Amino acid sequence: MPGSGPPFRAEPPWSGGLAETVYETAHRDPSLVQVSRRSATQPDGWEPMTAEQFRDEVLAVAKGFLANGIRFGDRVALMSRTRYEWTVLAYALWSIGVEIVPVYPTSSIEQVRWILYDAQVRAIVVEHENHAMTVAAATDAETRLSAIWQMDLGCVATLIDQGTGMDDDLIHRHHAAVLPDQVAAICYTSGTTGTPKGCLITHANLAAECDILLEGWGGIIAEPGVQPSILNFLPVAHIYGLMVVVACLRGGVRLGHQPDLTPEALLPALASFQPTFLFAVPYIFEKIFHKARRTAEEAGRISLFDKAAAVAVRYAEAVERHSTGSGHGPGPSLKVLHAAYDRLVYSKLRAVLGGQVRNAVSGGSTLRRELGLFFAGTGITVYDGYGLTETAGGITAQPPGAVRFGTVGKPIPGCAVHIASDSEVWVRGDTVFAGYLNNPKATEAVLRDGWFATGDMGHLDGEGYLVITGRKKDIIITSGGKSVAPLPLEEQLRHHPLISQCLIVGDDQPYIAALITVDPEALAHWQALKGKQPMDITAMTDDEDLRAQIQRAVSRANTRVSRAESIRAFRILPQEFSLDSGLMTPTLKLKRRAITGAYAADIKALYTR
Repeated sequence: MPGSGPPFRAEPPWSGGLAETVYETAHRDPSLVQVSRRSATQPDGWEPMTAEQFRDEVLAVAKGFLANGIRFGDRVALMSRTRYEWTVLAYALWSIGVEIVPVYPTSSIEQVRWILYDAQVRAIVVEHENHAMTVAAATDAETRLSAIWQMDLGCVATLIDQGTGMDDDLIHRHHAAVLPDQVAAICYTSGTTGTPKGCLITHANLAAECDILLEGWGGIIAEPGVQPSILNFLPVAHIYGLMVVVACLRGGVRLGHQPDLTPEALLPALASFQPTFLFAVPYIFEKIFHKARRTAEEAGRISLFDKAAAVAVRYAEAVERHSTGSGHGPGPSLKVLHAAYDRLVYSKLRAVLGGQVRNAVSGGSTLRRELGLFFAGTGITVYDGYGLTETAGGITAQPPGAVRFGTVGKPIPGCAVHIASDSEVWVRGDTVFAGYLNNPKATEAVLRDGWFATGDMGHLDGEGYLVITGRKKDIIITSGGKSVAPLPLEEQLRHHPLISQCLIVGDDQPYIAALITVDPEALAHWQALKGKQPMDITAMTDDEDLRAQIQRAVSRANTRVSRAESIRAFRILPQEFSLDSGLMTPTLKLKRRAITGAYAADIKALYTR
């Protein structure tokens, strides 16, 4: 077995459950602005909520749950997008020792039925009527669901009314009885292959994760003298979004919620909330970059933008070399150029994110090195990290002041990484989960003498930074026996402004091929520049000019791999993969098996030319 790696704590340095934070903060600093809620009267306004006000609402909702027969140790599901009510409900349930079961709002009837049955969920809170109908269709004799509440029908106010008159001490006795090693959340994997598995995440797992990050990285969340603030738009049904909520409340960070991830909704929310820090996934950073470039092109300033982008990358590379001791920092001429472009270009990009963001985290998948360098050069350092549901969030992260773009950083304090003989990444530490619910066989398959076998492939560079090269299950083996990791090719193709997504295929086939989707906004922009009649992608999949553009991107990507690994054919699809279609995970990664099943005929056509 691998060595123990860096030492990690055997016991968490705290007691109680996650809800303790709410009561302790309100007692210590009652006037602290803990949350900002969307204004009921101003479309772009935010209303502050103090730690005391938040505590009082959590306490009142907890009473309502008790009044409805929800008891210590019960399991209650929360099916909703990222919104304030979700956070109140989660902390109210933790206040009375309940295990929450987050459910993705896009879940199918079959997925919801499985979760209700597997976790033996006692009650559920849904966001709106469509979710309620899904739950109704999923409920059968094998589930033990006894209650359902609906957010858009005012369930928070209803629960508060129902708990009126109950003694506060009853809630305090409940949350004081919660132990760190008790389960806080049962987070189901997205189910890209087979039946979703319920990961048992304890209060200690989440507390250790958040406290380690706050201790080591808390200093970069905001400029000195400014209250840190984060607008959480990541799905709270996913461990990444859940971790952000818990970290904000544990760290005194002003928290906002944004349910809609589309650029049309997200960018105005960021501009009005003005966060000091950003948690996102690579897809979001890619969208921001491409939208900024299109905006510059529409204004006739594409040459200026491209020159500024090149300078940003050069500047960040020079800073990186200096931080590693392998070279000098930016020279005088580069500094002058960088300062000029900061006024003309970079400051405008930062303003899109609210103007205060100087640091950010990217998770869910690896951020391309070039994109990380670009953002760093514009004044926003993106700290790429790595983690899974089973690790309660990030288990590696870029050290402050020592970022290595293209890697996912080093193990966070208290955790360790080992690369197995087949290049699989193994990890251990306080954040690693307790196992899968009702599935000892699956648990035994991944937990090995304290190490968790992640299923991801990677290596450690000479400085101990982890580089992820793909998923074991995603490795493609052609009929000629060539093993191909699809991730590098897909990342290269996504760099093209027209391409939004790419899926490499070729298992048991004579060559590698690709399914490609086009960004609708980028397509409209390209058509206008070419003087073409505006048409949506469904009418453009066989357009010769469009295919020529995509072919050039494919040819460039092929220069980075051997001929056996190169893309020989591609197909432009009539629509993007999406959450609603069930072809993406909540962190906007592609569901490979679902896509290859949905587009089996298109894949077959790639090999019958």
